[in-house]
Amino acid sequence: MVSEKEKETDKMLDNKLKAFPKDFLWGASTSAYQVEGANLSDGKGPSCQDVKELPAGTSSLDVCADHYHRYKEDIKLMAEMGFKTYRFSIAWTRLLPNGTGEINQAGIDHYNDVINTCLEYNIEPLVTMFHFDMPDALDKRGSWSNPESVDWFVNFAKVMFENFGDRVKYWLTINEQNMLTLVGPIIGTLRIPEGTTNVLKEVYQQNHHMLVAQAKAMVLCHEMLPNAKIGPAPNISYVYPASCKPEDNLAAQEFNAIRNWLYLDMAVYGRYNNLVWTYLEENDATPTFAEGDEEAMKNAHPDFIGFNYYSTATVQHSSADDELDPGADQQSARGETGYYKGYANPNLKKTEFGWEIDPDGFLATMREMYSRYHLPMIVTENGLGAYDTLEDGRVHDNYRIAYLRAHIEQLQKAVTENIEMMGYCPWSAIDLVSTHEGIRKRYGFIYVDTTDEEVGTLDRYKKDSFYWYKKVIATNGEDLSDDFDVE
Repeated sequence: MVSEKEKETDKMLDNKLKAFPKDFLWGASTSAYQVEGANLSDGKGPSCQDVKELPAGTSSLDVCADHYHRYKEDIKLMAEMGFKTYRFSIAWTRLLPNGTGEINQAGIDHYNDVINTCLEYNIEPLVTMFHFDMPDALDKRGSWSNPESVDWFVNFAKVMFENFGDRVKYWLTINEQNMLTLVGPIIGTLRIPEGTTNVLKEVYQQNHHMLVAQAKAMVLCHEMLPNAKIGPAPNISYVYPASCKPEDNLAAQEFNAIRNWLYLDMAVYGRYNNLVWTYLEENDATPTFAEGDEEAMKNAHPDFIGFNYYSTATVQHSSADDELDPGADQQSARGETGYYKGYANPNLKKTEFGWEIDPDGFLATMREMYSRYHLPMIVTENGLGAYDTLEDGRVHDNYRIAYLRAHIEQLQKAVTENIEMMGYCPWSAIDLVSTHEGIRKRYGFIYVDTTDEEVGTLDRYKKDSFYWYKKVIATNGEDLSDDFDVE
């Protein structure tokens, strides 16, 4: 039980909180391959997601939420919630079916219409350039292993800037590049050339090409669209030590560097994190630099940082003889023999899918990021995957409301601490196919009538969280209570 004195103290603290900025970008996120469907329609070429072996029991990607055909209906619902921004990705192979070469005009027309529909409702498009969907044709040419992949990506960026840059003000480069590097097989993105003997070196060479490609895309954006803003979008989980033992703290520093700071140090400062470079040296895995790489990475100068946050991580020291699982998925405990090993935090509850829930860690993550990089930040993903149940046209997802409320409360504390927060885009705007757990793992404010086993009516239903988030946006984050109006 919370005492009256504690309640009064909380009330006093709440009164000292600063309001969210008036231009705060409330919204939500999706990605093309997970929400659109129509994955080989209207001239779109196959991506790595379309040719991979699907995880057992999960939905195919030919329909998903059918957002490709229903985006007008969906964006209208987003407008009803009061969205100020909608973060979505552009499918590379919908614009360039083979990754390079001929442009598919139907793809250009589609995304023009999506962007224009957003703007009709005064919703700012926040465009992710690459979200886990490398063109299959480019995978066959070596994927990110090929040094030419840098030019492929920059060309793709140029096509987007030329066609959409007159209306899109905010761009994100590569979604969760750190997850592509750390858990690529789970996402279905990693391609290792036959005959590779040092897999770690190969993975980090691919990662290097992505870092250079991102930097050059940022430079190009600033040249072609001087009024636009662009930034990275990694998945950031602050890492705790499992105890106050000095060796556990050192392990946490190692994993923080490998999981988080490598990607932001490079995006912001154009240099490799020293702890990560040491780790790569010790494993004969340092990447090869091409001429001009170092200069390109130092010239990126992102305008802001987008980041996905779901939970923190906790690790302890690992000895050289530990046998460890290198990692299950984006948020599961990982291990690296001789450096760190994952530790289940006993102080945190877990979701139905085993991910830890840590709103306080959200604030810790924002504090650490801002102290290191001093750039405006926008939350590009944050949400609760759960087994939602549709009953009489309603989904009573009070568990999702509780999760989001707890995180928005910490977000407001960050604003109060003078951390520059631009916006908040939970995952996801509507139900979609999760990376490896299907559509049964639902995140959306809007329920989509379909399952992993069969395509349903695809009708849309407003969850309780829809009405709650609508109120939150209408009050600019001031009212987070359980009271909300249902039509």
